[in-house]
Amino acid sequence: MNSQQESKRDSKGLIPAYGGELKELIIKDEELKLKLLSQVSYQHECSDRNACDIELLMVGGFSPLEGFMDKEEYKSVIKSHRDTKGLLFGLPIVFDTNNAQIKEDETILLTYKKQKLAILKVSSKWEPDKAEEAEFCYGTNSLDHPAVKMIFNERGRYYIGGKVYGLELPNRDFPCKTPKEVRDLLPANFDVVAFQCRNPIHRAHYELFTNALQSENVSSNSVVLVHPTCGPTQQDDIPGKVRYLTYKKLEEEISNKKIKWAFLPYSMHMAGPREALQHMIIRRNYGCTHFIIGRDMAGCKSSSTGEDFYGPYDAQTFANECAEELLMKTVPSKNLVYTIEKGYITAEEAKEKKYQIMKLSGTEFRKKLRNGDSIPEWFAFKSVVDVLRKS
Repeated sequence: MNSQQESKRDSKGLIPAYGGELKELIIKDEELKLKLLSQVSYQHECSDRNACDIELLMVGGFSPLEGFMDKEEYKSVIKSHRDTKGLLFGLPIVFDTNNAQIKEDETILLTYKKQKLAILKVSSKWEPDKAEEAEFCYGTNSLDHPAVKMIFNERGRYYIGGKVYGLELPNRDFPCKTPKEVRDLLPANFDVVAFQCRNPIHRAHYELFTNALQSENVSSNSVVLVHPTCGPTQQDDIPGKVRYLTYKKLEEEISNKKIKWAFLPYSMHMAGPREALQHMIIRRNYGCTHFIIGRDMAGCKSSSTGEDFYGPYDAQTFANECAEELLMKTVPSKNLVYTIEKGYITAEEAKEKKYQIMKLSGTEFRKKLRNGDSIPEWFAFKSVVDVLRKS
């Protein structure tokens, strides 16, 4: 932990939430709840992505936000990755609709799968320039990018900003601890290293996040928070419920006091550098001081050409530029490979000592899963393989 982080610890010995205070938006005053419900003009059924954003607003994952960004905040964030107060934000947090009747100052009830999630007091409504949003946030207007395709083809015509009053959290197949609950699990005055992923955890991932605790900018008093996203991702990714089952199996199987587990109701955008920043802000709100950032983090390939939208180190470079302002540190992920001679080591060491490297591509792994073929335990945990095959 650096001196700046030490000086900014809260009364529990943890890094404070972004903006200084964890914004928990769930209403506890029953009279206020009834009053707001009586003012509702419209009811809006949320998409899976909407529900993730609402949940993270309600629990403080998007602190210091107290609702969806208005038009001016949205424009500021897409153009400068900062809100109008100058605070960093990787991507805009907005609510979308096709309802042309909704007006400013009206009250909307937000529902999800028959649940009453929250109430939104509309402060701003506008028709966004989605081409501009795509270019600034994702660096491209190509529909071959999954998030660009999402904002053009899935999101509604209008965006709505306004304060959110939470009613209840979504009922999910993958229960997610709130930032407060995660913070209650963390030891005081420790470095907390966040590991983000959106796929099942294999052996190389495990070696990566356990090795991260030995990094030179991580103190000896440290734990790792394995914090995978379980919300919507790319269309061909493994469903969130299945990913969650693999994570839970490993949590039960791995006994290590230095590893903490939680799950994040976040909808991936595959936005490369911008999303790396977004993940860091969220993890700070969950109490993390460090963030593991891998090669081509949150990157994606063109669905037509197969070419990468971002450079292999773009996300690392951008995250490093923002880290000090966030009072966080990045931990570069090592390029680990499995060798016959020594198990998992860095690719550089394997090359220098001319060790035999074992490889198994994602395509080959999925083929073996489908065919029921044996999968080497150096590549994947047997328990994870069993869950994937059953699913």
